[in-house]
Amino acid sequence: MLDVIIPTFNEEDNIEPLYKELSNTLKDIKYNLIFIDDGSTDKTLSNLIKVYKKDTNHIKIISFTRNFGKDAAIYAGLKESTGKYISIIDSDLQQHPKHILEMIDFLNKNEDYDEVAMVNSYTNESFIQKKMKKSFYKLMTRITHYNFEVGASDFRTIRNYVAKTLIDLKETNRFTKGLFAWTGFNVKYLKYTPDKRLHGKSKFNFRKQINYAIDGILNFSTSPMKLALYLGSTISIFSFIYLVYLIIKTLILGKDIPGFASIMCVLLLLGGVILTLLGLIGEYVARIYMETKQRPIYISKIKFGFDDNIL
Repeated sequence: MLDVIIPTFNEEDNIEPLYKELSNTLKDIKYNLIFIDDGSTDKTLSNLIKVYKKDTNHIKIISFTRNFGKDAAIYAGLKESTGKYISIIDSDLQQHPKHILEMIDFLNKNEDYDEVAMVNSYTNESFIQKKMKKSFYKLMTRITHYNFEVGASDFRTIRNYVAKTLIDLKETNRFTKGLFAWTGFNVKYLKYTPDKRLHGKSKFNFRKQINYAIDGILNFSTSPMKLALYLGSTISIFSFIYLVYLIIKTLILGKDIPGFASIMCVLLLLGGVILTLLGLIGEYVARIYMETKQRPIYISKIKFGFDDNIL
């Protein structure tokens, strides 16, 4: 039994072709398609309901009250999954469902592996995008001490006990890539080349990618705080050395008229460093604050295909 988790956000034109591609690819195995509508503002939900009415045996739908993010959508799908294997795939048709069969076949033949993750080859991306993404994965591995395979995506297939472990992690600020790495399960990485998007534009623009990277670093590492400690210590040491230099210089050469420009440069530098470090501390405090509220990771409004269908 296979459950396929499909987070969707404003993908109205891709729902029907994605459903056809998945159903044709998985026709020889027992499967469920769990679509999570992450607060779409277009016709995504209505199109999901249309395909649900066509195939109530295979389709399940969870619709959020608003956009809670892809990580929350994945968590919702994991909570509702009951299959022996659980696959996660995007709804933009760039990740071909045929790779799901490859991952299942590998897991069937290799009991010592717990999951299979597809690794983006980045062949369709610019040189700058490749460098930035590869640098991010390498940085995450270095500062967290967990293995972040370069290019590893959320497009993967896991065994059901891996899903149960991820569900037990109740943190609100979820960074799914980090959680996969943190759990330490045995992962097989397989390379793939994403297809071109069939309809629409990617919602994961450059700004969101940067924010996602920052969230990943802050959620999975205290290294930025250590950097602040090292930076502060270094500035203090150099300041002390400079103080000693000024005292000696004054004793030998006498008083010197201080320069306004140099004083302002030092004040602006220290002020900028202090404000940056305060902002960094604030980010960590804000995350602690949000976690203490213990709010739900998502709120569902409509569910189809489950025993507890609600409106």
